Amino acid sequence: MRRLFACIGILVLFSALFCGCAAREEGTLYRIEGEYDPETGTLSATLDLTYRNDTGEELDELAFNLYGNAYREGAKYQPLSAAYHSAYYDKLSYGGMKIASVDGAESWEVGGEDENLLVVRTGHIGRGETVRLAIDFSTTLAKVNHRLGIGETCVNLGNFYPVLCVYDGGWQACNYYNVGDPFYSECASYEVKLTFPKTYTLASSGREEAVSVQGDKKTVTLRLEHARDFAAVLSDSFSVLQATVNGVQISYYYTQDEDAQAHLSLIRESFSYFSEQFGAYPYETLSVAQTDFCFGGMEYPALTMINRNLAEESALYTIVHENAHQWWYAAVGNDQVNHAWMDEGLAEYACVLFFESHDYGYTRSGVVTSARKAIRAYTGIYSQLFGKTDTAMDRPLSAFMSEYEYSNLVYNQGILLFDSLREAIGEKRFMSGLQEYHRKYSGKIASPEALISCFERTGVDVRGHFSSFLEGNAVI
Repeated sequence: MRRLFACIGILVLFSALFCGCAAREEGTLYRIEGEYDPETGTLSATLDLTYRNDTGEELDELAFNLYGNAYREGAKYQPLSAAYHSAYYDKLSYGGMKIASVDGAESWEVGGEDENLLVVRTGHIGRGETVRLAIDFSTTLAKVNHRLGIGETCVNLGNFYPVLCVYDGGWQACNYYNVGDPFYSECASYEVKLTFPKTYTLASSGREEAVSVQGDKKTVTLRLEHARDFAAVLSDSFSVLQATVNGVQISYYYTQDEDAQAHLSLIRESFSYFSEQFGAYPYETLSVAQTDFCFGGMEYPALTMINRNLAEESALYTIVHENAHQWWYAAVGNDQVNHAWMDEGLAEYACVLFFESHDYGYTRSGVVTSARKAIRAYTGIYSQLFGKTDTAMDRPLSAFMSEYEYSNLVYNQGILLFDSLREAIGEKRFMSGLQEYHRKYSGKIASPEALISCFERTGVDVRGHFSSFLEGNAVI
């Protein structure tokens, strides 16, 4: 996510073999068929999941994150802090997820720390064995300008379905913290069939396979391969501009933009630059949707959400930052709950790299100086308030006291970490390390050690450098 701003039926059997994702996810396929009803604000759907057990362990259950339950009344972890409640543009509004049935299970229950986990007992799943489940669910959307919600002009469908947890000795549940992006998932492939009023236009992560209209409803069939999420945006106010870059169809969906053509050009330029500098883009399409969102923007594989109310300077930066996430998050994944600095820091520094070679009013020295000033202001304020300041970057989302602290330590300090690393090891080694990181971990989940090791393979010792920032000992 970009740094904080004020609030503003089942498809044909998929038979393609997958490659490029982490091995355990090669057999994971989501088939989602759902219909959105604007009268009730509810998406009713079936998830037909095919899962192959490549964990190397014997399993007897699967677990799914129910991110949509964070929007229900009484949730322990609210999706927005009180400081951002103006995102509820009408009045405080609630939603939630309901699981109606799970076919193919011995039993199931909704639990977790905050009714955020669906645990499905399947019976024995041996190593390499496959299980198939059909989960009937409904997601009711709150009226809120957020990742999942009915906004003032758009309907945002981020994290709207049960998402299989990452297995790492156990299923890793994600609480919906209101700082950062509390999501952690591995690659899978998707076949999605969405029905909605025909007056709506759909922007999504998927490649459009078919469109049909019956009466006042439209049905769109989509496909997405080797991705760790699927998301969409609906609006009856969208205009669309399109272009093709390196065989990838780029679509810019906007509701109010006098500079739409210029913004499409920026999307194309940053896409081309990142492809050339970091490595191949992994999908066939990229959709950028201007939508209702109380922060700057939000990334999903092959789809980015951009706050439609941003001032021009912020809009430019946000578009580039969110595009960079297609490489640092969508392609190369990481545990965003515990190591948010990895994708956010790299996406921020990708902006520095892009803007220093393109004339959009930003310079390397300007961005770095701004980040340094922000960090010094933050440390001064927190020292006065609390007597000391902890500047450690590598911490779980639960350890950040505020959006302000998170933004400074993850984004601003992320810029300083990577800029000082670039200065220390030189341009050639720095870019070589990033390219190696992308090449080796695209489609997988990388650890901090993995990132550090890729820079060390260039022939320099960088552990002390990373440690000083991650542990909070760097002198800014």
